[in-house]
Amino acid sequence: MSEVKFVLASNNKGKLREMREILGEAGVSVLSQSEAGIQVEPDETGTTFEENALIKARAACLAAGIPAIADDSGLVVDALGGAPGIYSARYGNCATDEERVELLLSNMRGKEQRSARFVSCIAAVFPNGDELVTRGECEGEITQSPAGENGFGYDPIFYMACFGRTLAEVSAEEKNGVSHRGKALRAMKTKLDEYFKENKPC
Repeated sequence: MSEVKFVLASNNKGKLREMREILGEAGVSVLSQSEAGIQVEPDETGTTFEENALIKARAACLAAGIPAIADDSGLVVDALGGAPGIYSARYGNCATDEERVELLLSNMRGKEQRSARFVSCIAAVFPNGDELVTRGECEGEITQSPAGENGFGYDPIFYMACFGRTLAEVSAEEKNGVSHRGKALRAMKTKLDEYFKENKPC
């Protein structure tokens, strides 16, 4: 099968690298927006991770004229009714990761239930209108205070029992083995393998 080119609906270099590593096994070549000659940042008006991933992938597919792939992800905290959820990156209009972590810990003060999960949804959209969506989750608990210097976002307050540490205290290799995005991407690789068997690309 010849290689199929996808454009990533994001400028995040970390996402680009991870998608290239995993989806390359499915015969997919992932281009950055600049490599595809486009620049799109659609309004994320969806109410779920799946809807926002599709909004971004559809916009990139339309602009580039080739298949597109997008990720939407965030932190879901049970005691906060699922917040920050799809608003994880812009929680409380905070400007930095540190401010968002501080706000979340403040909102969790006095709450006994600490269960939470990272969620990632991956959407692949084709010019013919076909769409594929996968979801990956990573279960953990919210700590009382930040710990660790690795990772980013909410990693310093996301404790995982399998490590006995927060995600900011483990290596990138350890994190990638259990991460929500890694799970969603591996599920997307499986779906793409099946899709290409039925829809052979030129």
